[in-house]
Amino acid sequence: MASLTRESGFGTEQRRGPKIDWLLVLATCILILVGFMSLYSEGLTHDGGANFRTQLRNTAIGLIPFSIFAFTPTRLWLRGANLIYAINIATLLLVLVHGAHKKGAERWIQMGPIQFQPSEMAKILLVLTLAAFYARRQDSIRSLSTFGLGILHVIVPIFLVLLQPHLGAAMVLMVIWFGVSLVAGVPTKFLAMAAATIVALGGFMVMAISIPSAPKFLHVYQIQRLLGMGSASDPKKDGWQTSRAEIAFGVGGVSGTGYLKGEQKAGHFIPEQHDDFIFTVIGEEGGLIGCTLVLLAYAFFFYRLWLVMLFASDPYYKSIIAGLFAALGFHMFVNIAMVLHILPVVGLWLPFLSYGGTAMWMCMSCVALALRIKSREKPLLF
Repeated sequence: MASLTRESGFGTEQRRGPKIDWLLVLATCILILVGFMSLYSEGLTHDGGANFRTQLRNTAIGLIPFSIFAFTPTRLWLRGANLIYAINIATLLLVLVHGAHKKGAERWIQMGPIQFQPSEMAKILLVLTLAAFYARRQDSIRSLSTFGLGILHVIVPIFLVLLQPHLGAAMVLMVIWFGVSLVAGVPTKFLAMAAATIVALGGFMVMAISIPSAPKFLHVYQIQRLLGMGSASDPKKDGWQTSRAEIAFGVGGVSGTGYLKGEQKAGHFIPEQHDDFIFTVIGEEGGLIGCTLVLLAYAFFFYRLWLVMLFASDPYYKSIIAGLFAALGFHMFVNIAMVLHILPVVGLWLPFLSYGGTAMWMCMSCVALALRIKSREKPLLF
């Protein structure tokens, strides 16, 4: 525990100056640039570039949380974990009381011209507090009591997020818990038991949809999205959005229609294309080649993130990076899968590419935290 009361004992490394993972920075900048290009193309015939300009502003504002996580000594997050957890819960409660109503949900807090979404920042705050929780219980990490308290730690924010309602964010929080718990050393038999329970509950909720007398655990629009998985491309059906996305990918083919030349995009056939369905712009205008290049950029980004976790010698640091990796990786996988009609639409944005202020701030904060941890560790060899 002594290593957790200072910058993890890397005083000699610190005197050499900060070691920045420039390749992680490069991968991040590439993804942000792709997002800018996609939003500019999407808004060219839609909103006159309003979303593009707003996203530029969002990214500029994101330098504030980026700087906070990049320059705050990591030990302070550990020492203030209880306060951070309280702030996390308080903001999630606040959105239920004074949240701005939008698209059938209350997920935003209005702060002047800016809308803040607490459920997004709850993800990185949960990573910090859950990693601290396990770091303080390394001696009893394999006990059933620690496992139970770890579940209780995440159940409260998940419940508050579900009340908004935001099923996608709740799923991310659950994945964060699993990723951090696995790397922290929680026995795999406990995690397997929890995963089996979650799958069983999920199956029960889905089965309840087809039973008229059974209680419905999902909201109407969530049920419609599940049913929309099998719908044809009828505009009156709930599969309209994903079916038009499939057409966009089909039109793009191998090489795409060319930048700024997407017909599906120009016709506004895909609702919320700037948000959850931004990948369809790449699929139509860049084709298979463009999609592959973007996926390679993501692969490189997560490879660098994985290296930070691999070379971290402190369990607290490893757990933090595992949580960041789980959150961003799950976002990317689910978003692309739902755009390709492999999974239901659950409202998860594509990291660095989708439009959204709080989403961009959360992504930038994750990168900053990873860079901070990397600067306190030994140099990577590759």
